[in-house]
Amino acid sequence: MSGQPTGPQQPELTWREGKTPVSERFDDPYFSLDNGLAETVHVFLNGNGLPDRFAPGFHIAELGFGTGLNLLAVLDAWRKSGTEGPLRFTTFEAYPMAPEDMIRAQAAFPEVGDIAEDLARHWGRTRIELPDLHLHIVTGDARETLPHWDGQADAWFLDGFSPAKNPEMWGQALMAAVFNKTRDGGTAATYTAAGHVRRALEAAGFDVTRIPGYGRKRHMTQARKAE
Repeated sequence: MSGQPTGPQQPELTWREGKTPVSERFDDPYFSLDNGLAETVHVFLNGNGLPDRFAPGFHIAELGFGTGLNLLAVLDAWRKSGTEGPLRFTTFEAYPMAPEDMIRAQAAFPEVGDIAEDLARHWGRTRIELPDLHLHIVTGDARETLPHWDGQADAWFLDGFSPAKNPEMWGQALMAAVFNKTRDGGTAATYTAAGHVRRALEAAGFDVTRIPGYGRKRHMTQARKAE
């Protein structure tokens, strides 16, 4: 394990029912008020064809780390799949949450409590290396940091706050950078089906499909880069 405590500004939070963090900056909850873990599985795992696509060296990249719930869900699936070696996970986050807030938020999901416990002591670092996980948290504005990233992702979790409240995370230039950092045959998924987001992904070069969303969200978006 390596890395140092992160330095960027932490988000200001309020808590709904004591367990769901809400960003005061974007006036948006970090995960579904219905069932955040089920939404993550539906949108980001199923939306990227996971765990069926897992293979040694598989690399997931993400816009918006938030509480780390997406990581917990996919690491749980990785462990259950028995895939050899570490899952590679790179996430871009402008406002990293304080470790104590991450732990508090993750406590709402006992289904992945063992993984949350494994990772709890590591939060506050930008790199975590475990036998089954190589995590890199890239802090700062993704519009500035992503173009300089030297990685290539097999799957993207596009999980910024609502496009209506956080438009910077969904702009055409950033979606083009996502495309450029995706391997041929790679995919992306997001909970939003906003037309301008789909158009930005299409303009970047992705094949884009609107599919049923989770819960009260009628639709979500899948994207694929041709091989």
